Amino acid sequence: MKSYNRFNFFKHTFCDWQLVDSNVIQQREPDYKSKSGSFYYFEQEGLYRYSNHWGRAANCRWRINKSQNQSNNYIVGYAKWQDFYPNDENSELFVICYDPMTKQVDFAHKMQDSSKQGIYRTASATSKRIAKIKQVLQNDDWFKYVGHCDFNQAQEFLINQLIQTNEDFLAIKRKLLPPL
Repeated sequence: MKSYNRFNFFKHTFCDWQLVDSNVIQQREPDYKSKSGSFYYFEQEGLYRYSNHWGRAANCRWRINKSQNQSNNYIVGYAKWQDFYPNDENSELFVICYDPMTKQVDFAHKMQDSSKQGIYRTASATSKRIAKIKQVLQNDDWFKYVGHCDFNQAQEFLINQLIQTNEDFLAIKRKLLPPL
């Protein structure tokens, strides 16, 4: 596994940063300031990033506490060097994570996936699948012609199939239709 440090962490990486109090960098001069206005403070075990943009950062995908921070406020995130993983837009590196209790859907890097049971997809394919899962969770339009079975069971079936297979949505939905 590739190891990351202050000289390569910004080259095609994925990372989940932890939100930390901004007091940790007060009284410190940044070690580096990016062209986009982010400040970096290097440590032996990792680094702090003071920034107002997370998610896609140049050729990287960096999340702050597994959420896409939409605000334009500057916040401080911390990541250990071991928290960085390779990111390549064309490689199947991401797995979809779903919690049926909270009905929350997210994704993880395959290096974070301890179960090793998911289907890995590219970032783009993962994003499209998650959008479809959210659509199934947020409205019931898909249930219009499937009304012969239990809504919750049908919803869970669709979500599990979207996560565990590469079949398209219509093919999965056809499995819920009664036989002719």
